[in-house]
Amino acid sequence: MNILLIGDITGRPGREIAAELLPKLKRSEKIDFTIANAENVAGGSGITPDTCEELLDLGIDVLTSGDHIWKQKQVLDIIDTEERLLRPANYPENTPGSGSGIFKTEKGILVGVINLLGRVFMQPIDCPFRCAMRHIEKISKQTEIILVDMHAEATSEKVAMGWYLNGLVSCVFGTHTHVQTADERVLPKGTAYISDLGMTGPFDSVIGRKKEQILERFLSCMPVRFQMAKGDVRLNGAVVTIDEKTQKAVSIRRIQSRGMKWQGTSI
Repeated sequence: MNILLIGDITGRPGREIAAELLPKLKRSEKIDFTIANAENVAGGSGITPDTCEELLDLGIDVLTSGDHIWKQKQVLDIIDTEERLLRPANYPENTPGSGSGIFKTEKGILVGVINLLGRVFMQPIDCPFRCAMRHIEKISKQTEIILVDMHAEATSEKVAMGWYLNGLVSCVFGTHTHVQTADERVLPKGTAYISDLGMTGPFDSVIGRKKEQILERFLSCMPVRFQMAKGDVRLNGAVVTIDEKTQKAVSIRRIQSRGMKWQGTSI
């Protein structure tokens, strides 16, 4: 089976490019299941009921998130009822929402998804490594096809999670930095890995925001209001192929595509 992983969808440009390219990618890559990180879909920070519904209506099966999940207070209206929207599993137990779930493809194959938040250079939170094991133990009773979104700042923490879960899950993929890494591989025990899927949004920017405003902030060290950029919109992610019999990864391949507005080339 082929699973499409979409890197941080950022603002309206990210949502629009996802709407344009997702049907084509699903056909060309024969996609069975789609996961997208959606913590930045609403104005570049957070998610709302409307933006959540917009993405799910595109045929995305699961939306993961990260440290920006609570940026839009409207998310509290849906986080307990929309099972396809995950928040990091290693938040405290009484936190609204769920950090993992088991979902079904159109062919009836069960797929487990776990959302984790890193701790290095980020907020204090429960250990993502121990949390992952708790959720894997529960999910593996129904399926061993498990994918893990490790939403983290430090590459070392993501790589460590890949090795920690090697052979226990089908894929560990990183999100958060908005910069796609070129380290995709299948680890020795059959776990596909990539440190960061990258960003789905405007690349004529500094990780999605207007360049001029980011530069002003760095040069002046004064507060600056950051706005979404608009130019050179791309979809970043990866396609993972999993053997349905062994439930191990066979391959992982990065994708970075432009829409028709940007010459329709794949790079």
